[in-house]
Amino acid sequence: MTHVLSDFDFHLPQALIAQEPARPRDASRVLVYERSSGRITDDVFRNIGTHLQPDTMLVMNNSKVEKARLVNSNSEIFVLRQINPTDCEALVRPGRRFKPGKTIHWADGVDVETLAVADDGVRTLRLSVSADSPVLAPYRRTPLPPYITPDESLSECYQTVYAKPEGSKAAPTAGLHFTDDLLSRLRMRHEMAEVTLHVGLGTFAPVKSESITHHVMHSEWYSIDSTAAAALNGARHITAVGTTTTRVLETACRGLRHFEPTSGDTSIFITPGYEWKAVDSLITNFHLPKSTLLMLVAALTGVDELHRIYGHAIREGYRFYSFGDAMLIL
Repeated sequence: MTHVLSDFDFHLPQALIAQEPARPRDASRVLVYERSSGRITDDVFRNIGTHLQPDTMLVMNNSKVEKARLVNSNSEIFVLRQINPTDCEALVRPGRRFKPGKTIHWADGVDVETLAVADDGVRTLRLSVSADSPVLAPYRRTPLPPYITPDESLSECYQTVYAKPEGSKAAPTAGLHFTDDLLSRLRMRHEMAEVTLHVGLGTFAPVKSESITHHVMHSEWYSIDSTAAAALNGARHITAVGTTTTRVLETACRGLRHFEPTSGDTSIFITPGYEWKAVDSLITNFHLPKSTLLMLVAALTGVDELHRIYGHAIREGYRFYSFGDAMLIL
């Protein structure tokens, strides 16, 4: 069956969009869905270990969110990719200030020249200072999603406890539910591996065409090191923590669940009908309507079941999006 964008739409009450995380992190709720039976179980995330397959390996995306938003009193530059020390690709607001060929005085000691504007609105900018200049420090902000009220005090909450290499423009949010204590307890029963995908425009760019086959994913950089590859090759069952981890594993898997150390760009777009190669179970948050993330989840559950699961979550008052609750798909 060919699905269209409207198949992935649903109504979400505004009150269910989480504005801050659960405290402690593992006090968030988790909806457990069993594909074999269709059974839905409601629980608390700190009990996730009681629901995982006994022989599963947990695989996480260890990318760290960088303070990629530059904000002053009248405009914003959201750096998507650093080309060289002074040039970058960025989303800007308001767009009328950043016209091709125009240089503006953006802040004290900082001028910005707009070199080009792509069809999707992404600007190529040249700053008069390097990206690591201390002059920019007062303007750096954590790129919280637009549906969360800006609050820099939430910066640390928007990082996983195992975040390491900096490079993401958004958090791999399924991992936000883990605490150090919970991870220690899970390691007693489960092997774990870490991969890296620096979350960028590919993850959160909206789908604009009713025909989802016309959507082109922006590429994102990923890496699997030799330690992770060796661990994955010995795994009998894999639980991916998050859609970004899923995209790494499905991109890198070769043959009968074989992995080699590798890095590169992925633009994989997983939709219903996809033939899974690596991932057996998934821990994920509740996603935006019509998003590529929701389509990936539907590739595991089926579209009709996805709507049934989300209907249950809404009726039960689950919290949605980045700081919201979790779902475990078995």
